[in-house]
Amino acid sequence: MAAKAKTTKTTKARRGAGRGRSEDAETSKRGRARAPARTERRAGSVTFATARAIARAFPGVEESTSYGTPALKVRGKLFARLKEDGETLAVKVALEARAALIEARPDALFVTDHYLAYPYVLVRLGAVTRSELAALLEEAWRMTAPPRIAGARVARR
Repeated sequence: MAAKAKTTKTTKARRGAGRGRSEDAETSKRGRARAPARTERRAGSVTFATARAIARAFPGVEESTSYGTPALKVRGKLFARLKEDGETLAVKVALEARAALIEARPDALFVTDHYLAYPYVLVRLGAVTRSELAALLEEAWRMTAPPRIAGARVARR
């Protein structure tokens, strides 16, 4: 029986070897290595949860999906969506203002060929502050919300 227990330990050790797991990797209750949670890897940075919390303060905002990823809409119209990589947010902007936004923050804002013809900018969530994201989301919401809803937000300020 002791031989079987030794084999099990050896087998467990082999399973972790060669799979990119480091010695200091965080382990679960069962002793298996696990990747750090997203919030642990990017402590203090902006995430989609931050974007969601900001957007929920605006009237008429709904959480939905777009192309299989989480999205933010107002009255069914998209104004922001998480990209498939989980770290980039596509946010609606005026096409005329997009180039200036990107020029001001090229480390945080960009556009791919796919989005050239669309009024969206891509935001690297780990590179923006909460206040920068709030300003982008509020402008996107204003562009998308019906005038009656957008006007109610202005009146409350």
